Amino acid sequence: MIEKKGEAVLIKSSKFMYVWMFLATVGFLLACIFLITHGLKFNSKYSFLYLGGGIVLTPFYLYLTIWSLPGLMPGKVLFKILPGEKGTVNAKKGTVSISNIRNINLVRNPINLINDIVIETFNDKKIKIRTYNLLGDLDYEMIVDQYIYPYMTENAKKVWDRKVDLERLRKVARYERKEPKIE
Repeated sequence: MIEKKGEAVLIKSSKFMYVWMFLATVGFLLACIFLITHGLKFNSKYSFLYLGGGIVLTPFYLYLTIWSLPGLMPGKVLFKILPGEKGTVNAKKGTVSISNIRNINLVRNPINLINDIVIETFNDKKIKIRTYNLLGDLDYEMIVDQYIYPYMTENAKKVWDRKVDLERLRKVARYERKEPKIE
């Protein structure tokens, strides 16, 4: 969800993604507890499967739930963009000038399975913005293309153009890149 506050563009998650993440993390954790309790009753020939599945999967879903809890705070601002020639991307871990961005990626962390936006600058600095899986791939591409891309350097634009699939954005999300007006 994009919220404009004066010049700033606040990037938050949609209510749908909050519900989706809550169900995916807490829901599966509750399902594992359900499996363990019904497995402990031993009133079915599948009780050992219930118990084994619940015991094996509970630590995994507990781990994912703990990592995702900070993102489940309603109204959490993931990051803020100040568009313009001297624009910036502001995150909890730092601020990057848009003209200093060399590369920007959405990367899944293999340890906690949470997507991070990784911004690489021309002075070899990396800033990771945790999205808590509340920002979808298409949303990320549209936000970067609409608010950051117009103010990036030419080399950074070429790199972004190789990554983004504008045809898919047009078909799936009905997004069209607005070309700058030449006066």
